Amino acid sequence: MDHFIQKHVEKRLRLLKEFTSSAPAIHAAAERVAACLKKGHRVYAFGNGGSASQAAHFAGELVNRFYLDRPGLPAISLTTDGAGITAIANDTDFKKVFSRQVEALGAPGDTALGISTSGKSPNVLAALGTARERGMFTLALCGEHRTALEQADVEMILSVPDSDTPAVQEIHLFILHLLAERIESLLYS
Repeated sequence: MDHFIQKHVEKRLRLLKEFTSSAPAIHAAAERVAACLKKGHRVYAFGNGGSASQAAHFAGELVNRFYLDRPGLPAISLTTDGAGITAIANDTDFKKVFSRQVEALGAPGDTALGISTSGKSPNVLAALGTARERGMFTLALCGEHRTALEQADVEMILSVPDSDTPAVQEIHLFILHLLAERIESLLYS
């Protein structure tokens, strides 16, 4: 195997092995989200760049299906409304592109899932803060830097022990797939 590829594969394998100690936290997060959905509440997912794509992907897995043929689950990506996002960014502040949507759509008992590889994205932190104020369950995915999320009083933080953005995003996708599968099985198996 090419040394370049081998180096990257070995790093991802190391991160996956290190992350196995987080299995109980992933299970607990899935249980909280499933309980939210079971009570008729919604999931709102958001992030920037690659994390925005992952938020949309996760919402799509819940709305459509993961493994099981089942009713759709109410999940919304706050990253896909171009008109709303650009209006908020232009007329107010880019820092509020997600928090304004949480303010307009979120309700007590809903879930806010913020994804930030750096753990420091101002708009993700602002939205998670707004979600907490509204009585929503707050869940965050981040890389090794979690201090800002802890200071924002996020209820559950799933952090990947690395700061390399592509590596963190790849593990985030794995986590999101685990969450989708577990949520689905908790509700429909």
